[in-house]
Amino acid sequence: MVEIGGIKYHYLGDLELLRRPKVSMVGSRRPISYTKTLTLRFARSLAQKGYVVVSGGAMGVDALAHRGAGAKNTICVLPCGIDLRYPAVNAQLIDQIAAEGLVLSQFEPGFRATRWSFVVRNRTVVELGEFLVVMEADERSGSMRSAQYALEAGKQIYVPPHRLGESPGTNRLIQEGVAKVIWSLDEWGGDEFVEYLRTSPTLDEAVARYGERIYEAELEGLIQIQGMRIVYMGA
Repeated sequence: MVEIGGIKYHYLGDLELLRRPKVSMVGSRRPISYTKTLTLRFARSLAQKGYVVVSGGAMGVDALAHRGAGAKNTICVLPCGIDLRYPAVNAQLIDQIAAEGLVLSQFEPGFRATRWSFVVRNRTVVELGEFLVVMEADERSGSMRSAQYALEAGKQIYVPPHRLGESPGTNRLIQEGVAKVIWSLDEWGGDEFVEYLRTSPTLDEAVARYGERIYEAELEGLIQIQGMRIVYMGA
């Protein structure tokens, strides 16, 4: 068991992922092709920037977010016992995350998913992330309830741009001014990383927070590692 925010969780995998910056990703179980492509790209980009992607292991956007980030950079929150796999179609993916990433459950082993346990799971996904990304959503959906949880917690919500008639839920979040639109994949999610590097953290602290992204930044010439401290070389 591990305690997070005063709540005890059963877990399988690497608890070190809880120490790294995390982003929650949610969306439709039946995403359109555009959303499928963006979810994989967004999750991959976040993982490359040092984030851990948190989602619920469901079909559609959840599974794509886990796959895009890679098992070792993702946390899966289950609506059932830690020994069960829901949905069954994603059993292999969840097993891989348990082996390389982290799987969490508030429920006792053997507990089968119910309507209220999905609510608990969705709220946990939002609570674990520093901000929330809603990739696609209908007006009345679990993803929109997740957005409400994020608003109540004062967390920033991000959404990709969609055409009229597509993803009415995320379009409404934009219209109401409660979500920011992700216009540039290259720049998105990178500001906090750069600001952190500018503080000249120790190497151990930086690796614990951002993992392999630190060594990628060194190869890119963005930083130099001098002794056990990081020196930012950018403008």
